[in-house]
Amino acid sequence: MITKNLAQKMVTGLAAAGLAAALFTSGCSTTVASAPAAAQAVESGGPLPSAVTGFLGPDASRLAPGPEGGAALAWINPNAQWSSYTKIQLMPVEFWAAADSKVSAADQATLTEYFYNQLQTNLSKSFTLVDQPGPGVMTLRVALMDATTAVPGLRTISVIVPQARVLNLAQSMATDSYAFVGSAEAEMKLTDSVTGQLLAEAVDQRAGGMGIKSAASFQWGDAQNAMDYWSQKIPNRILQLQGKATQS
Repeated sequence: MITKNLAQKMVTGLAAAGLAAALFTSGCSTTVASAPAAAQAVESGGPLPSAVTGFLGPDASRLAPGPEGGAALAWINPNAQWSSYTKIQLMPVEFWAAADSKVSAADQATLTEYFYNQLQTNLSKSFTLVDQPGPGVMTLRVALMDATTAVPGLRTISVIVPQARVLNLAQSMATDSYAFVGSAEAEMKLTDSVTGQLLAEAVDQRAGGMGIKSAASFQWGDAQNAMDYWSQKIPNRILQLQGKATQS
């Protein structure tokens, strides 16, 4: 079994080649929890990374350590009327990075496209997906974070393409040059689509539970497994807050 200390050592050793900071497993290659820079900042009382404050805005100050088995950092609105929400407006997944990011624009697009499709597939099992704000609609924003460098020149990429094309692109990625190998970080923000009231937010990071060379899925197995994990975790957490049965 991989211990928490071992997982942290894995992230440290792979930091130069992978992501360092996200949110809220299946197959032969799994992922394990890992502490993002934001969690370390909260624990020490230091300033949050600009990638976190940039995406979450002033609400980032509400983040606290998440529950066992949950996101590394999270905040849930204690006054939210969760049962009143039956629909979700899923925004295109964003990619936040510094101007000198080592992740190519093509790889950024492939990652965000894959993540969006996985979220869409899992959310649609329990919620009605809509493209406009309205009563009973939650707006979900999710972002992948590339924290391998400073973050002054943030940019986002949000593209939606057919899943079949995404899978073909993902399978053609070169493992040795792919920057996300080893770990991935994401952030999530859930709001009332009409009022903008914050319902929940989270920051989480996942590290590879097995070596990338033994991944049985894609060449970028660790990052893919992290996104699969979050895509299942997010709708299940919302269902739990609504007092409903979670997805298997």
